[in-house]
Amino acid sequence: MPEETKNKKKFPLWMYPETRKLVSDWYERDNCQSQSEFIEKAIKFYCGYISAEEGVRYLPAAITSAMTGMVDGMENRMARLIFKLAVEMSMMMNVLASTADVDEATLRRLRGKCVSDVKKSVGAVTFEDVARFQKGE
Repeated sequence: MPEETKNKKKFPLWMYPETRKLVSDWYERDNCQSQSEFIEKAIKFYCGYISAEEGVRYLPAAITSAMTGMVDGMENRMARLIFKLAVEMSMMMNVLASTADVDEATLRRLRGKCVSDVKKSVGAVTFEDVARFQKGE
């Protein structure tokens, strides 16, 4: 006799006739050997469903906490990378400014064009595009 059937206990179970019909109609479709097995599986399934519902109340808080940690970490990393990029750009601008003789009016027009280019390209301005513009193409 299997271990699990040794410990089974018999008890009276009251159910409506339509529920009893559902059990008799469906237990074989679920590959159950008996109606008792089907009812036991249904009870375990429903208990799992209830405990999952309780877990859903906890889950959003856990997900929010994990996502906040991930976003905070990414925000710090992005801030460091943007700072490094700004330092490199400042160095490049200083080197260029020391060698180029550009008047204020030309710089203002160039800034306006650059802002327009970046807006149009959603930030994806390529060196090739700039070189073509500078060559008058």
